[in-house]
Amino acid sequence: MTATDSPAAIPLAVVGLGKIARDQHVPEINASPAFTLAATVDPAGGMAGVRNFADLATMLDTRPDIAAVALCTPPQVRFELARAALLAGRDVLLEKPPGVTVAEMHALDRIAADHGRVLFTAWHSQFAPGVDPARDWLAGRRVTGVEVVWREDVRQFHPGQDWIFQPGGTGVHDPGINALSVLTRILPSALRVTAAEHMVPANRAAPIAARVTLATEEGAPVTMDMDFREQGTPRWDMTIRTDRGDLTLSRGGAAVAAEGLDIAAAGALPGEYRRIYERFAGLIARRERDVDAAPFQLVADAFLLARWSVVEPFEWRA
Repeated sequence: MTATDSPAAIPLAVVGLGKIARDQHVPEINASPAFTLAATVDPAGGMAGVRNFADLATMLDTRPDIAAVALCTPPQVRFELARAALLAGRDVLLEKPPGVTVAEMHALDRIAADHGRVLFTAWHSQFAPGVDPARDWLAGRRVTGVEVVWREDVRQFHPGQDWIFQPGGTGVHDPGINALSVLTRILPSALRVTAAEHMVPANRAAPIAARVTLATEEGAPVTMDMDFREQGTPRWDMTIRTDRGDLTLSRGGAAVAAEGLDIAAAGALPGEYRRIYERFAGLIARRERDVDAAPFQLVADAFLLARWSVVEPFEWRA
């Protein structure tokens, strides 16, 4: 029995048909026994075999049968769309980042609570195959230091996406927040930002590279090196040093190694989004919310503390 013909499948609409929606959300929804892709919303047009609406308001008015929406738009327009869907009685999944400010997240969480709706901030890297085993391994250990390198080619992973360099797009923090979502998931204590440096192209409004220094509650140093100018194979790696050995996480959580722990999955992203939709289905069944503000709060704090420097202009065509 497929997701399409299962009577238990939840009708869901994907809002925003950009790269992440087409590459990850749509295939996993189509493969899920819990959901059926009932509609899409995108002013630029949809895809074959699925009805597309040019705007969310029309979809909400026209299709009361659609019980849930996955918002995959740029974050700058996310709040009003999520609010409208929640007020219309729909459950909402937010692709990362969940919006442009932490206050938006708290407001949406309150609206969802007041109206009995499910709200899920889907930090996809938290669902990588090595993340939960890493968390279990670190439990009971004292972290003495963390080094994070999160570097990729923006032209490869965000081709032509101008929003990422606009106010609210967060620039290189858009992938960097994946590392923070992993750290806030696996570390046995909370993090705080102590310093940051942002390198912003002369013709853009958000950083193309950043260096961020954080500390655990106990004072262990955490360094992050993020850069959108990496050529070739991306580097999504971290080393966590403890009083009882080191743990390395690489390829965004697809591989983890430590004493007694060795995970080397072929890749992370497909499994991440399968687990995201399993989690969303479970939240809907239990009528629970899952709103995790910690990764986004750290990005906001980095913007508050950062020293800014101007670097050469960035153009999409190298």
